[in-house]
Amino acid sequence: MSAGWEAVHFDELDSIPIAGVVWHPVRRRLGIRAFGMNAYTAEGVGAQIVEEHDESKPGGGGHEEVYVVVRGRVRFTLGGETLDAPAGTIVFLRDPAVKRVAVAETEDALVLAVGGEAGKAFEISAWETSFAAQPLLAAERFDEAIATFEQGLAEHPANASLLYNLACAEARAGRGAAAVEHLTAAIGVNPDYAENALTDPDFDSIRAEPGFPV
Repeated sequence: MSAGWEAVHFDELDSIPIAGVVWHPVRRRLGIRAFGMNAYTAEGVGAQIVEEHDESKPGGGGHEEVYVVVRGRVRFTLGGETLDAPAGTIVFLRDPAVKRVAVAETEDALVLAVGGEAGKAFEISAWETSFAAQPLLAAERFDEAIATFEQGLAEHPANASLLYNLACAEARAGRGAAAVEHLTAAIGVNPDYAENALTDPDFDSIRAEPGFPV
């Protein structure tokens, strides 16, 4: 690494199983701030390598996306149409509303995804923070997970999802008062989180806390 450039091999990236795929954070690892970029592998042949989604829903960002099949072979389904994609294939989705999903056809399949909203300056997506915190939560490294969510909130103030997930981590860490504060804030931004909190086992330990909002 130098002051002006940096290189990393795919195999040196973190591997985080989440949302049915294995996420390898490129943008986050390199500190890219001009555009979104991530790599994905699958948990086996026939498993998803790009999760089923579109970019038109709230939280999707309205992004145009490019998928590059770096190695292996992938089968995309794009708006109901199937595309066989061997290594070297570049898939561009100009319409954010097109539903997309892809599965790995070979064990070594790897897809690079690049995206951003047309005509707007790039903003780091809040979901990156939640994805990055998952292995920390799974390992019960709650202090590190909390710090990750707090960093995400510094970039996305009052983001309901991050506030809710921070509250979950704080509750599991035994920080009841802070969990109540952040859960209350999450519900204030998005009242739908009140219904989630009713049955979320992460909050079982703090339901008797003063001010618990549901």
